[in-house]
Amino acid sequence: MGKIYNVGIIGGGVSGVIAALQFDKYGIDSILFEQESSVVNGPPFCHLHAGGNLYPDISDEQCKLLMKQSIEMARLFPQSIDQRPTFISVPKSEKIEVENIENRLEMLVEYYKELINEDPANEILGAPDSYYKLYSKEDLIALEKQPTVKWPKSSDEWMLNTVKLIDYEKLKTPVILVQEYGWNLFRFGAQAQLALKKSEKCNLKIDTLVTNVNDVRDQNLAYNWEICTNDTVFKVKYLVNSCGFRTGILDESLHLNVNRLIEFKAAYVSKWQPIAGLIPELVFHGERGTPQGMAQLTPYCDDHYQIHGMTMDITLFDNGLIKLNGSEAHPEFDADIQQKLQCGWNEDEVKQRTENAIDFIAKFVPTFKTAKVAGPPLFGAQQIPGDDPSLRVGEVSFPSKFYARSEIVKASSALTVANQILHKTQEEGIIPAISFKSDPNLLLDSIPKNEIDKLASDFAVQRGYPVALSQLVIERN
Repeated sequence: MGKIYNVGIIGGGVSGVIAALQFDKYGIDSILFEQESSVVNGPPFCHLHAGGNLYPDISDEQCKLLMKQSIEMARLFPQSIDQRPTFISVPKSEKIEVENIENRLEMLVEYYKELINEDPANEILGAPDSYYKLYSKEDLIALEKQPTVKWPKSSDEWMLNTVKLIDYEKLKTPVILVQEYGWNLFRFGAQAQLALKKSEKCNLKIDTLVTNVNDVRDQNLAYNWEICTNDTVFKVKYLVNSCGFRTGILDESLHLNVNRLIEFKAAYVSKWQPIAGLIPELVFHGERGTPQGMAQLTPYCDDHYQIHGMTMDITLFDNGLIKLNGSEAHPEFDADIQQKLQCGWNEDEVKQRTENAIDFIAKFVPTFKTAKVAGPPLFGAQQIPGDDPSLRVGEVSFPSKFYARSEIVKASSALTVANQILHKTQEEGIIPAISFKSDPNLLLDSIPKNEIDKLASDFAVQRGYPVALSQLVIERN
């Protein structure tokens, strides 16, 4: 008859690998399918989002949930977390009020304290009272006179390095330094893949394209789904659709209609002149989709920087946000974006958009105009459940029995989704009742740092990016 798996997971992105790791933690067998040669190939992420400070327009509840979820993920994958802060500012040209950001930060500090009271191990963003610090114009002028610090340790040292580079006359004050850390996708993927290959409960099938899924729920068999690849049929009791923006393809085959958006975005890789001291991630808020959209500069090792510019000639694209049409569960991008997703980018467009991004950052960091293109864009598409493009917290839905659809928008939601699916498989009698634990994932903890370093580097090279993007700016023990 062949092996019957309790859970079949289609898609080895962030959500799929976390689901498989959670099932492994509780001794539940699963099979995970990923069509690429390694896991976590979806849309890029570079930021933990522990508080949602890059999104001034989202609700306080979304910000709190992002903080909670980010802390959970950082505890699982410490070797992928870059412990450098983020500089938050509002240009004088923008309507956003700094006071509103301050009020939200005060709320987040109180919520962070609640999370630490629940579990002291949640204190991974530093002391709550140091979660953020405000700097007036007078503060910036005073800090600018101090010598650069190569390896900053305090908020003031990070800020004094920053103020020497930015044109703060263009910014409203106060500006803010917040303990919202970086998150390295190459290192995350490496640790997850190493753990899954070591797992005795998860059968990881990379380089494996799922060609069809047969619904046999009404045939009174010992399983509910047949997952077909080119040469094998795998039998599973519970099906998890973790296909990212392609979740609709499987939905269509099961005759399910879902209300969703999908969005294509890109970030750009540059190399700048060496600077005397480390700087935080730099964020200059602006209205999305306008020529003044948010600018974001993320530092990596070896003078490499990733750039987002939330304008139509940098990170956003014409026809890059689409919604399903009528009964169609999987909307299609236009030919230009399909070409990028399937075959790669035109070199001239890489050069043009990266240079646009460099010029955009140089409005606030004048010397950044000397930066150069240093690799292909980091790009991809993501789904957004419902019809609100500003939604930043998506989770999971259960449209029919023995079937879950992951709907994450931010990578930090993946553990929440995995636990929700675990609960549902218990409710539907697929797995026995288990007692949920907040203790570490021993399989993940067993992966040595040197192995993460090596595989993360290999991932970057295999995908055409500088090795520097696989390394932490601040090394962890």
